[in-house]
Amino acid sequence: MTDITSTSAKGGPASGHGEGTRRDFLYIATAMVGAVGAAATLVPLVDQMNPDASTLAAGGPVDLDVSKIEEGGQVVVRWRQRPIFVFHRSKKTLDTMQSSQMISLLSDPNSEVVQQPPYATNWHRSIKPEYGVLVGICTHLGCIPLFYPDASATTPVSNWLGGYFCPCHGSKYDPAGRVYSGVPAPYNLPVPPYRFVNDTTIRIGENPADSPAWDFSAIRQL
Repeated sequence: MTDITSTSAKGGPASGHGEGTRRDFLYIATAMVGAVGAAATLVPLVDQMNPDASTLAAGGPVDLDVSKIEEGGQVVVRWRQRPIFVFHRSKKTLDTMQSSQMISLLSDPNSEVVQQPPYATNWHRSIKPEYGVLVGICTHLGCIPLFYPDASATTPVSNWLGGYFCPCHGSKYDPAGRVYSGVPAPYNLPVPPYRFVNDTTIRIGENPADSPAWDFSAIRQL
C-alpha cells in the first residue's frame, strides 16, 4: 500500500546514533521550511509516496508511474530510506538547462565527477530529458534541498533560473541537479540507478537491461 502526503520527504541513512539524530533533525527542519516554501512559490505540491515497510527494509526497487506527474511538478519517493526527487521537466526548463547563462553558473556542467550512472552522464543527467531522477540530499552536509522549478518573485535568491536550493548553507543546483560554482556543496546531486519498465513507469534501484551494471556506491559523495 502506498501512503501519499503533501509534505517533503524525511528520514535517511545514518552511520551512528549521533549522526542519525543530527540528520533526522536536519530533515525535519528542512521539511518544515519546504512546506512554507511550496506555499510561498505557488509551485505544485511535493508528494511523499511511501512504499510498504518490507520493501523499504529490504532496500528493494521502487516503482513509480511518472505519467501522473504534471509537467512542472515533482514527487518524492523513498528508496533505501533516501528521498528521490522525480521532476517532470517542461520544455522551458530543458531549454534553460542548456542555455549559456545556466552553464556559466555551474561547477561541473558536463558531469565529469561520477555522481550518476553512465546512462545518465549527459546534459540532462537522466534517461529521458523530460524526467529528472535525483537523490534529494545536498552533497554539503546532507540537508534536503527545496524545489523551486522556475524563476519568480518568490524564488530564494536573485537571478534564480530554477532548480534546487538548500536553505541551510545556500547551496544551489540546476533542474538536473548540477551544482553551482562558489557554493558549499562540492558535487552534483547523485542520480540513483533506475530504468523504465515501460513507457510510463520507472523502477528506482535497477539499471536498464541494455546497460552495464552500475554500482550506486561508486558515487563520489552523498
